[in-house]
Amino acid sequence: MSGNFIDLFAGCGGLSLGLIEAGWKAEFAIEKTKDAFDTLIHNLSSNKIENGFTWPEWLPCENMTTSFLLDNFRGKLENLEGKIDLIAGGPPCQGFSFAGLRNPNDPRNRLTEEYIEIVSIIKPKYLMLENVKGFQAKFAKSKKDEPYSDYVVSRLENLEGSNYKVFTKVLPASSFAIPQPRPRFVLIAIRNDVLSNTSIKNIENEEFYSKILSAAEEYKNRNGLNKDFTPLKDAIGDLEVSKNGVEVSVDNKSFNQISYKKPRKINPYLKLMKRRAKGNYKPDSLRMARHGEKTLEKFNYFIEFADKGKTLSKEIRKKFNIKKQCFTMLSPNMLSTTITTLPDDCLHYSEPRILTVRENARIQSFPDWFEFKGKYTTGGPRRKEECPRYTQVGNAVPPLMAEILGLFMKKLSEEV
Repeated sequence: MSGNFIDLFAGCGGLSLGLIEAGWKAEFAIEKTKDAFDTLIHNLSSNKIENGFTWPEWLPCENMTTSFLLDNFRGKLENLEGKIDLIAGGPPCQGFSFAGLRNPNDPRNRLTEEYIEIVSIIKPKYLMLENVKGFQAKFAKSKKDEPYSDYVVSRLENLEGSNYKVFTKVLPASSFAIPQPRPRFVLIAIRNDVLSNTSIKNIENEEFYSKILSAAEEYKNRNGLNKDFTPLKDAIGDLEVSKNGVEVSVDNKSFNQISYKKPRKINPYLKLMKRRAKGNYKPDSLRMARHGEKTLEKFNYFIEFADKGKTLSKEIRKKFNIKKQCFTMLSPNMLSTTITTLPDDCLHYSEPRILTVRENARIQSFPDWFEFKGKYTTGGPRRKEECPRYTQVGNAVPPLMAEILGLFMKKLSEEV
């Protein structure tokens, strides 16, 4: 029998998708923003995918916060004690992200407290928490001035009535065949009474994660993936305009999109991206940005003279008066830069354009059948309320990484 899970701070469903592919059964997910929730439920409900979300009758199938869940459904959560095997989740990471201004006391980071409170009520067998590596930043309110991750570990290890053995490590997504570095803080916790019945009851932290990385290598070998890393071209090479041409966007007639033609031969990474896709299924979110003439001239210069796989040199930035220091000229034979929520952080390796949402999704390992809902971008005050497609993809847990972690945890759960 498959173990089941709930997903807190679920975003558009990257972590949930990976767990579902690994054989875990989805019960419900909590996500604050409507756009991301719409994407999740559109793709991952039980009538769309095996083991997808069934949703309990007592819980509205709509976007909500964990605070709202606790305030309005605490009694229902208490009834779930002993009935949920895994709680997954990645509390919002903006206060810890190296991509922005790190602030461990950002109010959004207090959402981790709500995660812990829900854990203390339901008492699942397993926990899986993913965050940016900045999650290990110093926690100013701690008397010990300890990393925030250590504070969270201490809380989980000392939960009244259900304490956990906690394993933590920063792992590069590239070790899981994801074509980008994306170092992520991964926390896996096992309830102590469950751990005592497994073969790893006396295992130490480093050995635990060594086993996970070994499982990742086995997965790559089993699926014919590059054992060292997945080069960017394996993920998005079939989406080049030069191979497909363009057509009017189905989302907005004032834009063009890549006119996708399925290649005759596909590499092992693309085989995974095309699982469940039927026939000549055409992926969505292929709309291209509208670049002005001067921008196109600048981008063509970068393609010809900038070093591939590196951020722009000081000389080039000075030549074009570019303030942004993190703009990367991608290389087809290397890893992509880490995908963020901003669409203009990198340039295609051979075409004068930024990447499409679908290309970012491929780099994140979202399969082609997975469709994104909402706007492509947004700005100004609306950024606080809306979660456009680029943001959904950039915030997500790579599904392939989640799948490998889920397979590891599923194998472990079968020992109990």
